Amino acid sequence: MEQKLFTEILPLYKSKKNHPYAMRIRMRMRDMVDAAALRYAVDITMKRYPYFCVRLQEDGNEFFFADNPSPVVISRSPHGVDLNSEASNFHMISFSCDADWLILDVFHGLTDATGAYEVIRTLLYYYCSRRYDVQLSAQGIRTVKDEIPLAEWECPVMKAANLPTPKRYEMPQPLNLNTAANLRNEKCSTVYSILTAEHDFMRFNRANGASPGTMVSMLLSRAIARLFPDAKEPIRMILCVNQRKALHAPLAHQSLVGGALLSYGEPLRNQQLPQQIKAYREMVLDQTAEEKVLSGVSATVGLTKMLLSETSTEKRIGMAASVDEMASRAGTACISYVGKANFGEAEKYVREFHLWSYNSLPVTIQISAVNGKFTFDFIQKFHSPMYVNAFQKELDDQGISYDFQDGMIQELPNIRLPWSES
Repeated sequence: MEQKLFTEILPLYKSKKNHPYAMRIRMRMRDMVDAAALRYAVDITMKRYPYFCVRLQEDGNEFFFADNPSPVVISRSPHGVDLNSEASNFHMISFSCDADWLILDVFHGLTDATGAYEVIRTLLYYYCSRRYDVQLSAQGIRTVKDEIPLAEWECPVMKAANLPTPKRYEMPQPLNLNTAANLRNEKCSTVYSILTAEHDFMRFNRANGASPGTMVSMLLSRAIARLFPDAKEPIRMILCVNQRKALHAPLAHQSLVGGALLSYGEPLRNQQLPQQIKAYREMVLDQTAEEKVLSGVSATVGLTKMLLSETSTEKRIGMAASVDEMASRAGTACISYVGKANFGEAEKYVREFHLWSYNSLPVTIQISAVNGKFTFDFIQKFHSPMYVNAFQKELDDQGISYDFQDGMIQELPNIRLPWSES
């Protein structure tokens, strides 16, 4: 089945060598990864997700995904392989393993973390069943026995009709974390990780009327405000929003992510944490109303159509770069939380879980909740730990215990781009 690209177009043109529009999910398993069990699990898992078993094709200036019957690659290396290349059998998804680490790499335009979590649920179910010779419950897991509904295949954005006209909002430029601290972007991003007990962090959230996403957004806002008490620019968090609910497409596999803008201005700075959280939650509630989410979808549709109206590859790349530049100036930092993983009975075999992704803003925090732990992965474009240190100070002040993992260089899978070969 051919799939015409639409939501995938902007991510494709945004992607650059050494800054690919990709995600890497790194799971540290309880034991060494068994290569044979992983090969079995990947093969059967990918049968359940045929819309991810595709090869990028081009016809003039149009792109589409065609069926790719070649096996999805598993490399025995923590570095993985280039996606959409001979090394990946021209797939946009691949797996790798190294010692006790199991890794999923995927083009972020193919899916988002919500879609990737479904793949992980299925993979862990089959892998752990084979690896440990156990009968795990399949409740909540998509298995190869399922009939795959059309709603998983179809792009809800291409189908969307009567989208609202996007509204333009004049907002002051937010505080820029590079400029504020005189930090330069480095060639590679650095990731610092903070791990805390899920039970303790959720108890703290409930005591303050917060969800994990709003709480992390607030703690980072407070940390930045403490560093720059005299800053004139507002501190603005971008909290990622799953657009599936507004699109009435809960099963869609595409990358469907918008954002809610949370501004930490002068009135909030002098309030107590519960009142601050209440204000952030009201902002989220307002901006996740269906009409406003669909307005964001409409804006992306307009940008995509503008890009597709250009016939020059160079102009398309330039337009995508401009969109990315605008996104990088929209907020101070980005917070992303898919929700509790719910990987089923196989989850107990996962010791660590990290989600790394392409980032436009100076700092992005990816929140994961797996096997009784919250992990906050600080993905930042500079090595300096000043912001993660300030965030830790907020955790300390709130009495939240945590483990800290020092910085690692973020490595994402490169993507071979069609125009790079010409």
